[in-house]
Amino acid sequence: MQTQRKPALKIFTWHIHGSYLYYLSQGDYDIYIPVNESRTEGYYGRGATFPFGNNVHEVPAAEVKNMQFDCILFQSERNYLQDQYEVLSEAQRQLPRIYLEHNTPAGSACNTRHVVNDPSILLVHVTYYNQLMWNNGHTPTTVIEHGVIDAAVPYNGDLARGLVVVNHLPDRGRTLGWDLYQQVSKHLPLDLVGMGNGNHGLGEVLHPQLPEFRSRYRFYFHPVRHTSLGLAVCEAMMQGVPVVGLATTELPTVIVNGENGYVHTDINYLIQKMQGLLDNHGLANCIGRAGQETAQRRFNIHRFTTDWSHTFHKAIAMQQQPLRTVAALQTAVSE
Repeated sequence: MQTQRKPALKIFTWHIHGSYLYYLSQGDYDIYIPVNESRTEGYYGRGATFPFGNNVHEVPAAEVKNMQFDCILFQSERNYLQDQYEVLSEAQRQLPRIYLEHNTPAGSACNTRHVVNDPSILLVHVTYYNQLMWNNGHTPTTVIEHGVIDAAVPYNGDLARGLVVVNHLPDRGRTLGWDLYQQVSKHLPLDLVGMGNGNHGLGEVLHPQLPEFRSRYRFYFHPVRHTSLGLAVCEAMMQGVPVVGLATTELPTVIVNGENGYVHTDINYLIQKMQGLLDNHGLANCIGRAGQETAQRRFNIHRFTTDWSHTFHKAIAMQQQPLRTVAALQTAVSE
């Protein structure tokens, strides 16, 4: 007797980070995103950049209140503090809720309180560093590490230059490593791509075209001091591009220095290692392959979507149970 397939979960969220939403959409659930005529922040709809599948549905913002969902996924302070009251009904605001925190604390690294302080909401961090450093208050937390798709464009590395992919790097300053990019550029050939970099970069390369563009560069340089683990780092590693970056936040747990990439807090050391990759294409191939093996183990898309599916069901189960202590909720999330 054939078992009837359960209906897919209906997840409502906003379009905040296109590449993350694209990877999230690879899971076995339906995602609903609001859209308005002015395409304001979070209301872009599917857009034209990412090849979203049929499980990503646009909903006119005014019609959201009339829809049925299984879970609400917040992805920004604005979603949590403002948007939910503008587009969700009172009943929808009582549904199982998850807050996906993409970032490290913007203020004090270890004393910043998270905007969510609610034991009935599940707070998902994208790295263990973020979970450790945020003051999560009474909110139960879990970690879902990144997952990316293997673009099936092999690393070539025949262009003896390094690549940096950061949007608005000059405006984002020291936190994202604008000064370090400038410093390293005086010693090594680097190209910067991304939106908002003006004459300092080559302009934006759309996400679907990035694997082909990136494949020719000898290495990927990540000059960021203090952010979450960048998806661009995971994507470069998955492609087999050697990654060089600062030994800060989560990156030292991903890269073993000298084995599957290079990380250090001494920028002069990193300059030497990047020069070594420029001088030795064979070394770059070896480092890149090791990084690719790490990415295939740690950031594969199946693990990522399985974790998310599990977490959605956990959040729904939490909502259906009587209110318990934060410790009990945290234990339930970890199971």
